[in-house]
Amino acid sequence: MRDDTEWRRSPGPGPLLLGVRHHGPGSARAVRAALDAARPRAVLIEGPPEADALIPLAADPEMRPPVALLAHAVDEPGRSAFWPLADFSPEWVALRWALEHEVPARFIDLPATHTLAWGKGEDEEAVAVPGTEADEPAAGRQQPDGADESGAGRQLRVDPLAALAEAAGYDDPERWWEDVVEHRDGAGERDAFAPFAAVAEAMGALRETYGAGGRDRDPVREAHMRLRLRAAQREFGEQVAVVCGAWHVPALRAKSTVAADRELLKGLPKVKADLTWVPWTNRRLARASGYGAGIDSPGWYGHLFRAPDRPVERWLVKVAGLLREEDRIVSSAHVIEAVRLAETLAVMRGRPLPGLGETTDAVRAVLCEGSDVPLALVHDRLVVGDVLGEVPEAAPAVPLQRDLVREQRRLRLKPEALERELELDLRKDTDAGRSRLLHRLRLLGVEWGEPAQSRAGTGTFRETWRLRWEPELSVRVAEAGVWGTTVEGAATARAEADAVQASALAEVTGLAEHCLLAGLPDALPVVMRALADRAALDTDVGHLAQALPALVRSLRYGDVRGTDIHALAEVAAGLAERVFVGLPPACAALDADAAEEMRGHVDAVHTAVGLLGEPGTGAGAAAGADSGGRDLRGRWRAVLRTLSGRERVPGVLRGRSVRILLDEGELGPEEAARLMGLVLSPGTPPADGAAWIEGFVGGSGGGGMLLVHDERLLGLVDSWLTGVPAEAFTDVLPLLRRTFSVYEPGVRRTIGELVRRGPGERPQEGAGRTGGTPGFGAETDAGRADAVLPVLRLLLGLDEGEDAAEPDNDLVGAGR
Repeated sequence: MRDDTEWRRSPGPGPLLLGVRHHGPGSARAVRAALDAARPRAVLIEGPPEADALIPLAADPEMRPPVALLAHAVDEPGRSAFWPLADFSPEWVALRWALEHEVPARFIDLPATHTLAWGKGEDEEAVAVPGTEADEPAAGRQQPDGADESGAGRQLRVDPLAALAEAAGYDDPERWWEDVVEHRDGAGERDAFAPFAAVAEAMGALRETYGAGGRDRDPVREAHMRLRLRAAQREFGEQVAVVCGAWHVPALRAKSTVAADRELLKGLPKVKADLTWVPWTNRRLARASGYGAGIDSPGWYGHLFRAPDRPVERWLVKVAGLLREEDRIVSSAHVIEAVRLAETLAVMRGRPLPGLGETTDAVRAVLCEGSDVPLALVHDRLVVGDVLGEVPEAAPAVPLQRDLVREQRRLRLKPEALERELELDLRKDTDAGRSRLLHRLRLLGVEWGEPAQSRAGTGTFRETWRLRWEPELSVRVAEAGVWGTTVEGAATARAEADAVQASALAEVTGLAEHCLLAGLPDALPVVMRALADRAALDTDVGHLAQALPALVRSLRYGDVRGTDIHALAEVAAGLAERVFVGLPPACAALDADAAEEMRGHVDAVHTAVGLLGEPGTGAGAAAGADSGGRDLRGRWRAVLRTLSGRERVPGVLRGRSVRILLDEGELGPEEAARLMGLVLSPGTPPADGAAWIEGFVGGSGGGGMLLVHDERLLGLVDSWLTGVPAEAFTDVLPLLRRTFSVYEPGVRRTIGELVRRGPGERPQEGAGRTGGTPGFGAETDAGRADAVLPVLRLLLGLDEGEDAAEPDNDLVGAGR
């Protein structure tokens, strides 16, 4: 224990009040110097008193900033608050100093139990932290602080830095702070307390002018701080140091009675709160949303705090190293020139040392050769940084959080602040486990990973995820803890509850898909019962058509993941039958917008039926077994024939139906040309003809190539278009433009050349040729087609003895 005689020279009578700027490296250095000079018997820090029991964890070797104190309401975990700390935060430096010198450290701000309750009923999803950052906004702008005012009717706040910078003749508060604090050389400072005395005097003048500065809750918080300070003085005498936002120093020095302070605290709302340490990120420190105020450049501030000397030179060496890693040509001569330029800019701008602005200008001009592209990389990787803190296992956590950590370690899936892509092969046990974990977390609202388009293939056994861990996800995990103590159990309970509460059929089918992806067989019975109930009651064909594709995808996923899918297949087949019956009457007498929406449903159902009725696949086999031998594809083609011939069906749907039948081989080219000729006859209104063309050749289904390869269809479209009356052409032009705008530029160019030549003027390719598209034979050349077989075997990984023309079903599914 420390001796009373170790209390050294103090700046004056009473406790040592160290007013700081939160997340300020200059303040952090000054705090360390002042504590070394004063040697207090106790250190009081702005923060929630309930976290006193967590202070010893700051000395754990596994604790690596940036970290944050997280407080959340026990009965409503989503109501939470954070107190972030970086290694250059004055509060963190004070904590570490107290632990290293075996001096008691305590938090003295308003308890989190009041902070969380005070924000109840406000619009914010999470309550911001009072005082930890918003006392002196770091970036010189008006900052929101959800804990101090409600979402409506907030008062305009005084920005202390902006006010002081303006008084000093600066138009940029950040630059003023760098000049007077960050660029100060404190090594030769004789009086370690002088900076705090100057800041306290400045803040006293501001408080005399602006009072609470629009912070209505600050008087209550400061009353609690004074009570805690008096209690510490009774225990340790005057040898107490207080580290708090500089804005509060005048209030802590003000004369106030105990009774008056207790009166301010009387009747405050309360909720039961839990606190713990959670990892934080530099990117989150750089944000100004939710948590009071952010700093623009946490990576730069961390560098200023950690650099023992020559910070500009060391920074530019870091920048050069990063650019070299990205294969940019940067030499030592570049670094030397950049240092000279930064110093010259500082002199020209009247600054004591180069700041971030000068170094950034030097990096752009010299190391990036005037380009902002590599400069953006420097800003992202260094100025902000992608550091993710760590907390020890001993930190309190809800059971769900502990289970998640165990799963992350078992699957070797480490949370990282930097966004990265993760390619998964579901045929491997570890990758399948990772996929299930990520899907389960998504069900619980923990959006650690986001599915992305795979670049390795399109098969059902491949998945691609974009991963980034954000500190707020710790709150989501705590919030999801109400569903269970393990990730699997919580996801199962959440899926069952969502299935019961779902109001739309598509929601339930999507949930069934998620359950299969997440590997939640225990939740499927409840989901299937809800699905059957919703499907029986829902008569809207649009809803049924929306639900079917998700069900069919579920069948395919279940096949890959080894899940029993027969119950799903039965529901999917029944759903398809209901779509077949209800679709023709539902397509009659639709306006243009409704017809376009229905075309999307028709395309989705066609794709789903193709998979559902596909022989040899898991979906097709299960559907065939559970549909009583029903020919789903045959029934669907009959529905399309009905749609293609009904005059009351909008032209876009009739044209789409004919196109699908043509692609499926149910209609020959002659029949398709005949139907197009009927629709494009002079007796059909131009708008109807244009809609039919859009359905037939529009969209992304290769309609442009169809016109390129079939001169009869192109000739019909050409003849119809040239025969449209002038008065009707303006009406159909937007529709035609929309139809042809989706084609690739090369396809549009080829169609234009063919139309310009005219069908009767196309050159002949050979003696037996009677016309056709230039560059294409009349029939398929089997010999040339067989030439690709060796390459196909190589791509599919087949042996020479295997038949590449008939790959197995898994490869068919992957290629599809």
